Amino acid sequence: MTPSHQTDTLIQLFNQTFSNLRNTRLVCCEPEPIYRPADKECDYHRIIFAHGFFASALHEIAHWCVAGPQRRLREDFGYWYEPDGRSEERQLEFEKVEVKPQALEWIFSRSAHFNFHFSADNLEADTRPSDDFQQAVLQQVRDYLNHGLPDDAGRWSQTLLQHYRAGQPLQMAEFHL
Repeated sequence: MTPSHQTDTLIQLFNQTFSNLRNTRLVCCEPEPIYRPADKECDYHRIIFAHGFFASALHEIAHWCVAGPQRRLREDFGYWYEPDGRSEERQLEFEKVEVKPQALEWIFSRSAHFNFHFSADNLEADTRPSDDFQQAVLQQVRDYLNHGLPDDAGRWSQTLLQHYRAGQPLQMAEFHL
């Protein structure tokens, strides 16, 4: 039986894994996800996910894993973000920077025995993820599985596998369009 996909469990697992190691905690809930580094008001870094959604938490953790130590010192990792209603040109730029985070999110989702959905994150424009984007994410997943995940991503995937899949390793066959 697969453990339920409660965000409280995800928070507990993440915080047990990274609170001391990286001084970072997973925090719920704000209307929009955001990463906040430690500051005068809070002595630890916070990955804040939206609305208590399991998928949102996995996605924000993926961004944290991609960001690396220097970017983790900046709010929202110092990344560019343009909200809903992006033009086609800006959407293509968005897709380029989302390949690695969505590849990691897919790996984390499978590690937690949870369904993954590609995101264009452009609801106002009624945009769906392009076929090229989906192929690029799939190729990045293959690269990660063949050559190894970044350290924190690998540690997180293993934590999820141990909790949700009783240690069953990921299989390349689990990832297909």
